[in-house]
Amino acid sequence: MEEHVEIINACGDLRHAIADVGDVRAAGRRLGGLLGHHTATEEVGLFSVMKRRDEFADHVSTLCGEHRTLDELLDAIVDGDHSLMETFEKALRDHIHKEDNGLFPAAAMGLDGDEWVEIDEVTHEHDHATGTAHAHHH
Repeated sequence: MEEHVEIINACGDLRHAIADVGDVRAAGRRLGGLLGHHTATEEVGLFSVMKRRDEFADHVSTLCGEHRTLDELLDAIVDGDHSLMETFEKALRDHIHKEDNGLFPAAAMGLDGDEWVEIDEVTHEHDHATGTAHAHHH
């Protein structure tokens, strides 16, 4: 959820870059980097474990589809279609709301200890594979 705050802040930077005719490409690349890492990590960790359970599978698939849509909208904005900014920001905020207030609480209540260990391990391996800075817990 902390990453969601950083992503929303980067979205604001992109909106300001568009409004002020700033460096839209740089702001878009920064947001794309944050969003891309975040969604990839979710999908290889939490989402891969959650979609094994019937009660979560459809919701997780929907969220993964939204990840693709967000990527496509952001690419179009960076490529010059600034009219999509409002659509992108609304879609991003709606998506984050679904995760923060639906999926994450459901995961906290519904997944067991072994599943959380697996999520931590897979996420940690993903961070190493992608060269992402992360903490080591002992």
